[in-house]
Amino acid sequence: MSEIQNVPVTAVPHDARILDVREHYEWEAGHVDGALHVPLEELPSRLGDLDPDEDLHVICRSGGRSQRAAEWLEANGYTAVNVSGGMGAWLEAGKPMVSEVGGEPTVL
Repeated sequence: MSEIQNVPVTAVPHDARILDVREHYEWEAGHVDGALHVPLEELPSRLGDLDPDEDLHVICRSGGRSQRAAEWLEANGYTAVNVSGGMGAWLEAGKPMVSEVGGEPTVL
């Protein structure tokens, strides 16, 4: 398997296609506006939801699940990079987030 590229949250372009592989409750608490949500365990069955011609920036809470997802996507013909530090680093960097539950978005 090829080495997956890791990028810090500060290097994610503002127009990047972000794939969030966290669980539903984590997504609802806070996520990147416009991101696509596909929990890690649903990724194989929802591969059709992804555009194989689009570069994906994969994110989770801290970087572990997104690393596995990016490796799996690359092995299946997609172009994916792992967002180092995940949503925790996103929040710390003060990057914009939205919540599905009302109130201040947060990272669980």
